[in-house]
Amino acid sequence: MASDMQPLSGHEIPSRVVENCGVSDHACHGKCQSCDSDVKPSCAEVNGISLLIGSHTDGKASKEKCGACTFTYDCAGPDGCLIATNGSCMAVDELTQQFEREQAGAALEDLVFSNDEEEDDSDWDPASGLVMNRWFCLNCTVPNVDEVMYCLNCHELKGSGVDGYDAFKTQIAEAALVSPDTELPEVSTAIGFDERMLLHSELEVKPNPHPERPDRLRAIAASLSAAGIFPSKCALVPPREITKEELLMVHTPDHIESVEQTKNMLYSYFTSDTYANGHSACAAKLAAGLCADLASLIVSGRVQNGFAMVRPPGHHAGVKQAMGFCLHNNAAVAALAAKRTGAKKVLIVDWDVHHGNGTQEIFEGDKSVLYVSLHRHEYGNFYPGTGAAHEVGIHDGQGFSVNIPWSCGGVGDNDYIFAFKTVVLPIAAEFAPDITIISAGFDAARGDPLGCCDVTPTGYSIMTSLLTACSGGRLLVILEGGYNLRSISSSATEVVKVLVGDGSSFDVATAPSKEGLETILQVLKIQQQFWPILGSTYASLQAHEGSVFSKSTNKKRKHSGGPGPFWWKFGSKRLLYKALYEGPLLRKIKGFGQGKAIDSADP
Repeated sequence: MASDMQPLSGHEIPSRVVENCGVSDHACHGKCQSCDSDVKPSCAEVNGISLLIGSHTDGKASKEKCGACTFTYDCAGPDGCLIATNGSCMAVDELTQQFEREQAGAALEDLVFSNDEEEDDSDWDPASGLVMNRWFCLNCTVPNVDEVMYCLNCHELKGSGVDGYDAFKTQIAEAALVSPDTELPEVSTAIGFDERMLLHSELEVKPNPHPERPDRLRAIAASLSAAGIFPSKCALVPPREITKEELLMVHTPDHIESVEQTKNMLYSYFTSDTYANGHSACAAKLAAGLCADLASLIVSGRVQNGFAMVRPPGHHAGVKQAMGFCLHNNAAVAALAAKRTGAKKVLIVDWDVHHGNGTQEIFEGDKSVLYVSLHRHEYGNFYPGTGAAHEVGIHDGQGFSVNIPWSCGGVGDNDYIFAFKTVVLPIAAEFAPDITIISAGFDAARGDPLGCCDVTPTGYSIMTSLLTACSGGRLLVILEGGYNLRSISSSATEVVKVLVGDGSSFDVATAPSKEGLETILQVLKIQQQFWPILGSTYASLQAHEGSVFSKSTNKKRKHSGGPGPFWWKFGSKRLLYKALYEGPLLRKIKGFGQGKAIDSADP
């Protein structure tokens, strides 16, 4: 996943200075390490700050209030995941306050999608009789009541954590190093990683754990080691912090300085969900530096491809604002590093479930960088609200921003692969990039608590394989989002298997869902004016629209008992709260925590 964000519209947020020590809090707030003074941002007077610290809750700015945002939580995604109007999964604490604000007898379909007759909740007080004992899943961060032993979202056992990172850690010293000054490695894949990026974490104690947490990297690293990929099949890039001069090619001086100042703060926030601590500036510069060096090594031919196992993520970071868990835009830094090394044209494919508004903003007028994003959009109601199909770039860059905005949640492999074959690959072939960069967020993966979609590790593997041919195999994969540890580790491992040549070959004939086909037709209609090669595909799909999409178009809304969103199964506010807080009702719902389907009719 309202906030005290810097608005997308680009309004400047004035700096203020803490009188005690003179440290500016431009674009952030928190506790100053120099003088222990509380620092508040000038943009903290925003309405509707979310209680769900740790989901994407920034949203789009209100022009009338010059950046102040107001949000309500009054709808559910078609995948059934209770969401804010900006698309985040809602926390239990938020639900309580939201229901208290609602009028008695409000329409329950605002909360869940169900065709069943809803019961009247007008006489029910959600605050009465709540049992607050709960535990948070270490795998996906979703809250669960104490009575259950397995997470209702991902079915992970209570208390289970990440194993295997220590094995990866001991193997770091065994890995071959690759840099412009070293001999060519025997392997063709490089990995960027540094343990100091694990020090970036949320220090302020919150009711809910933040989903963008250090264990994300530990889980992926452990999986790569267990799969035998690291260190035997890839080399390691020596870490370095990106220079200010390199960052100035992407971000404004004020933005760079605001991130740098967090070194003087015990903890701080750029937005309500974008945190920093005293180590975050270093972590962000390491992430950007690794991405830049990987891109240069690939373009220069020293390695064929690479995986940047980095955090904090970057694709929401714009020219002058940090947001959406992102501080510096790693993909943009990598693209410009590739161009400095000799690449004339760079393709960025962003499959994170959220639109990369920062990356699009940075390159929207640049025809040498083609930005393609596949993301959940829901007509602007899913975070960050940008990325509509009609956003095609500006000035010389018109046609070089290609947005594929899904209209609902639950989107899976078939829709993504169909979009690749009909939109992404034809445009990429016409563009003929010198290097392809993937902004690889894994929050569209099955079981992710924020994305609530259904892409599998096999789906990510197929998409990676399809992209290898776009630029002669010169491919850089940069980690973005993804918050279910099992999902991101298995998905990232399948992607890296493709890079090292161990990926399985797939030739899959896919049929999209009805909703997916409608989105793709909309994109083809708009983009064919810039890419005439799409014209025949658009005409063919339009002529056979009724017979193209999958017959099981609503399958994505059904819960099969595997990892995935569960909120929509409860037909009313009363049942939802009982399921979350009152143990007796949970025993009436068969199969939770046992890998079985819920014993109720599909909506």
